Amino acid sequence: MADHTHALSFGAAASDYDRFRPSYPQEAVRWALDGLSDAAQVVDLGAGTGILTRAVRALGHQVLPVEPDPGMRAQLDAATPDVTALAGSAESMPLPDGSADGVLVGQAYHWFDREPAHAEVARVLRPGGTFAPIWNVRDDRAASWVVELSRIADLRDNSANLFEQVTGFGPAFGPVEVAQFAHRTLLTPDELLGMLHTRSYWLTAPMEEREKIDREVRGLLASHPDLVGRETFELPYRTLAFRARRR
Repeated sequence: MADHTHALSFGAAASDYDRFRPSYPQEAVRWALDGLSDAAQVVDLGAGTGILTRAVRALGHQVLPVEPDPGMRAQLDAATPDVTALAGSAESMPLPDGSADGVLVGQAYHWFDREPAHAEVARVLRPGGTFAPIWNVRDDRAASWVVELSRIADLRDNSANLFEQVTGFGPAFGPVEVAQFAHRTLLTPDELLGMLHTRSYWLTAPMEEREKIDREVRGLLASHPDLVGRETFELPYRTLAFRARRR
């Protein structure tokens, strides 16, 4: 069972989440939806503030965002013209059977209660439809300071544990395919701190732990040779996309 205390911690920081979290490379979203017709009906499940919704719409598809947190839904509606997010969860979507060509998930699959979520996604998808969770994961291989950042801020998501989690989506789905894409975002020091302040660990930590993280991140920015004196710097990511077809 997912830790819903952490999963529902983001609403309080919805505006900052939308501002500081990275988008998804178009080639990753296109790969996830490969084989679907133009203007397919795509559900963005656990849509948050609509970062993935906007990436899917940019490819010409119709999108129905589904999100349990009211603060995140409000931010999505405000930031995404002509879209209204539906209240719902991975385990209970307010959608008819077989109504979607694709279901995408950005940064949220690890919060799901897997068995009922897989059954619910299968219910909503038409036969042959696509289920595709996607993550932006910091690329610790690219720079030593990224490894140190992960340690300081207790950033536990990495490609290894995602490969352990995503092994299959249940009997209603075919085998899982995976692809990886290089991705980078340009940040200022303040934007890096802003991004960390949208992480569930920081949002649910006691004040003294939050202050400790901020202090040590500022120390990293002031001491690491790749960062000292830089007004902006690149944070490297790998975007991992998994997909499977509805049988």
